[in-house]
Amino acid sequence: MIRGKTIFIAGHARLPQGMAAKSVFETLTITAEVDIKYGVVLEASCTLATEHGREFIGRLLRGTSLIDGVEDAIKEIQTYYRGKAINALIAALKDLNLYFHQIKKEEEQKYNNKL
Repeated sequence: MIRGKTIFIAGHARLPQGMAAKSVFETLTITAEVDIKYGVVLEASCTLATEHGREFIGRLLRGTSLIDGVEDAIKEIQTYYRGKAINALIAALKDLNLYFHQIKKEEEQKYNNKL
């Protein structure tokens, strides 16, 4: 297992019709730099159309521990984000979380096989 390192991961979801970002992207992507050991999101961004929206989501997700799950982050998105992409943001965050846990499991298996 990697100790004290970060990984860059992405989660994806389809965008709803009628969004500005839909003309550029078919999917919404959330990217995050994550501490592999603790699962903490150090930095995050997404493909919302405006810089303000991308920064807002980044601030909401920063500090989230993927090891603890994304339920609290989802509640924050539901509480503070009021836009058409809400379901896509939640789906992309769940996808990112799933991918993190797959990577974490693979790294643990590699580490255990070396023992």
